[in-house]
Amino acid sequence: MTTTTPTTAAVSTPGATGELWRNREFLTFWFGETLSLLGTQVTTLALPLTAVIAFHASPAQVGLLRFLQLVPYLGLALVFGALVDRMRRRRVMIAANAARMVLIGLIPLLAATHLLTIGLLLGLACAIGIFSVLFDVSWMSFVPTLVKDKAHYVEANQKLGVTSSTTDVAGPGIAGALIGALTAPISLVVDSASYLVSLVTLLLIRTPETPPPAAEKRHLGREIAEGLRFVLGHRVLRPLALVGPFCNFSMISVWTLFLLYAVRDEGLPAGLVGLVFSASSIGGLVGAALSGALLKRFRTGAVYAVSMTLVFAGPLLIPFAAGSRPVLLAFFVAAFFLSYLGLGVANVVMVSLRQASTPQALMGRMNAAFRTLLFGGGSLGGLIGGYLAGGLGTHTALTGIAIGSALMVLAVAASPVSRLKAMPAAQ
Repeated sequence: MTTTTPTTAAVSTPGATGELWRNREFLTFWFGETLSLLGTQVTTLALPLTAVIAFHASPAQVGLLRFLQLVPYLGLALVFGALVDRMRRRRVMIAANAARMVLIGLIPLLAATHLLTIGLLLGLACAIGIFSVLFDVSWMSFVPTLVKDKAHYVEANQKLGVTSSTTDVAGPGIAGALIGALTAPISLVVDSASYLVSLVTLLLIRTPETPPPAAEKRHLGREIAEGLRFVLGHRVLRPLALVGPFCNFSMISVWTLFLLYAVRDEGLPAGLVGLVFSASSIGGLVGAALSGALLKRFRTGAVYAVSMTLVFAGPLLIPFAAGSRPVLLAFFVAAFFLSYLGLGVANVVMVSLRQASTPQALMGRMNAAFRTLLFGGGSLGGLIGGYLAGGLGTHTALTGIAIGSALMVLAVAASPVSRLKAMPAAQ
């Protein structure tokens, strides 16, 4: 397919129009995803805390755990994206969530029977990551099926962004309380149950999907290459794709190092670690809630540039924090609050730009290319962060990562996306 360059004419006036409150199918999907994301927050905190507390994992092992959760995006996202463009996406999502429900449910079962080992935990984390890839490249391509009018993409992504940020706020606190009461592995029962609810909501959706082209007329390798050429040849998608991996590298490496630093260097219990993430995640909720209004009032490029600056500069506050425990906690919350505030806005902007710039036939492969790059950066962030902490010490590693992250502000300022006046015309 020939790469097209969108004009800078707006698709519509961005913002919450309220139309999707009358879209029952989207609301059903949204409800299921809300509960699933809330459960995922438990897993996000419980898996590394299981490694740290139950198995006394080293910094390198904690980094390896994060790497194994995310590395499937590097090897499989492009293949899955091409395959998803051949299939009905709802069926793929149902299969992926069923697999995640079973795999996550195995962890508390193995723990209760004293069969869980650090090796099994690492293997299960990787397997969960594989099915997370499959689900992620499917749901982002499925939303345009539920939201027929491209003018409502910003509204849909804002609603999903608010949900994600809300679970970021509530999730770590709930996770910390559950882990404190039940232990880290047993608390994963909650996440397993959340995938069951998501399965039911997906089964209730009846919106027909556009039949994919006949498989015999398609070639997997050519389709993958076509998706990559489209993304890397597009004047809006290419700069988003190049900056994205560094964003995830920064966020995951800082998150991994902070977990080690907070538990081992500062002696914070699981409840307080969860409280830090919950309080700071309010920034993501605020950012997602304001994104529509900001896009209506300011240039799209300016909103992108400022929000990404907050993402990259926020971590600087963590390694330079000093003082009593309340002061340290205030600095930790402020650092993550600023990053999550920027990410809450940036996610809505970037996903809307991607959807508006991509034809439906390429949606799965476009999302797969981005997931490969984004989570590839994230997987390396967890791995490299863990090894840096083991070799240099957690505080020194945090300082280096935070300074390197802040330097990415220069790349954001130079990006052509920062000069966009409005959302591009939908393809």
